[in-house]
Amino acid sequence: QVQLQEAGPGLVKPSQTLSLTCTVSGDSITNNYYVWNWIRQSPGKGLEWMGLIGYDGSTRYSPSLESRTSISRDTSKNQFSLHLSSLTPEDTAVYYCARGIAGSLECDYWGQGTQVTVSS
Repeated sequence: QVQLQEAGPGLVKPSQTLSLTCTVSGDSITNNYYVWNWIRQSPGKGLEWMGLIGYDGSTRYSPSLESRTSISRDTSKNQFSLHLSSLTPEDTAVYYCARGIAGSLECDYWGQGTQVTVSS
């Protein structure tokens, strides 16, 4: 059974950098069938894909967030992380990590999500 679990601060201040970690169990983040995504949902809005890291450590980002986003990984811990800089209140959202099938838009396993609020 594949499981993903997000962890990070629930409250961050504007202009700071958010760092979230996703711990994966039941699969390896170096498995070449899959990619590992960060997705968020702001209040009253739909899901927004932020970026991904592939089995080989390659990354792709949403053009709208690319200048502020970085995704990294620790293969020894089977974790991948999101770093989002220059936060504003508009970054308040539930942040999800999810396993995606390489070459498709489909995510088959999701974490439960973690609420992040940007406020002074």
